[in-house]
Amino acid sequence: MFAAFFAALGQLGDRRFRRVLGLGVLLALALLFAAYLLFLQGIWWLAPDTVDLPVIGPVSGIDSFLGWTSLFLMLGLSVFLMIPVAAAFTGFFLEDVADAVEDRHYPHLPPATPLSLSESLRQAVNFLGVVIAVNLGAVFLYPFVGPGAPLVFWAVNGFLLGREYFSLVALRRLPPSEVRAMRRRNRWTLWAAGTLMAAPLSLPLVNLVIPTLGVATFTHIFHRLAQAGR
Repeated sequence: MFAAFFAALGQLGDRRFRRVLGLGVLLALALLFAAYLLFLQGIWWLAPDTVDLPVIGPVSGIDSFLGWTSLFLMLGLSVFLMIPVAAAFTGFFLEDVADAVEDRHYPHLPPATPLSLSESLRQAVNFLGVVIAVNLGAVFLYPFVGPGAPLVFWAVNGFLLGREYFSLVALRRLPPSEVRAMRRRNRWTLWAAGTLMAAPLSLPLVNLVIPTLGVATFTHIFHRLAQAGR
């Protein structure tokens, strides 16, 4: 798992990696900025211009204050928003990253069968729905686990990301039934590798690089498991 991650990390200078990384950063920033604008618009619609406080009297500028405060709130929420962003990224740029890894490290392989656009979109939408539903459910657990909340967040999303990254990479070379069987046999490895991807998604700026590294890492993991007959 760690060997696969460091092999992926060592290829970040690859021209195709840089292109995908740049597009991914733009996509992530655009989605986060759009989410912030919608949130800000909601504040402007709902917050009053002035509020009458006892003793103090009318206080103006509440909407502006909430608008600035919401910027820091959205920076915190970006930790959670990066999970669905990573999911969307996977569907859009999977082929470019996986092909770059295979061309450099596995040149003996025949060309992969790329997922169709409709299949990629279907997988991305389905996964996005699962991620949102599971994370909304996990929110109710966080107050009960206290300081262990980040571990729950990483474990839950690590399982989902490991399953998604591996499935999409493997489906380029194996039929769905074989992918499911291989995923079951190696579920603990995939969960651990997914958690390795989920933890840095909690770090602003660092999380922008993770989707590229995730696809590359799981491309290595798939081929190493396949070569070992696992």
